[in-house]
Amino acid sequence: MFNLKKYFRAPDSEEVAEKESPEKMIQIATCALFLEIANSDDHFSDEERHAIIEILKKEFSLSENEVQNLLEKSEHTLDESIDLWQFTNLINKHFSDEDKTKILENLWRIIYADEILDTYEDYLVHKIANLLRLPHKILIETKLKVKKNE
Repeated sequence: MFNLKKYFRAPDSEEVAEKESPEKMIQIATCALFLEIANSDDHFSDEERHAIIEILKKEFSLSENEVQNLLEKSEHTLDESIDLWQFTNLINKHFSDEDKTKILENLWRIIYADEILDTYEDYLVHKIANLLRLPHKILIETKLKVKKNE
């Protein structure tokens, strides 16, 4: 018999854990946030894609091939997701505030990769910071830090 509730719910953490290691799931969750911010203004620029690739290589010590695989898995997972909570919840469980601040800083790097802060990008980065349980002060500090260094 067809289970309608199962069809519409997000996979629970046990189902996800069977497919990927916790480390890989955190990488997918982080990458999914990066992809979502890059797509939020309906224009995923080459500069944003390059920024995401470089950030993933640096932050997770991945090769070019591993980054491409991670991007594909993250895009697929993002396409099947209902909301961003499943990603931020996983990050909240495994990352310190310092690690989450680094994610926020990288989100700003992706946003400013094309030198344009779109209204949708601004809205989404505020939403993600809130979901990561980071105070508004950290959101502004990371934004100013990235703008200063760009």
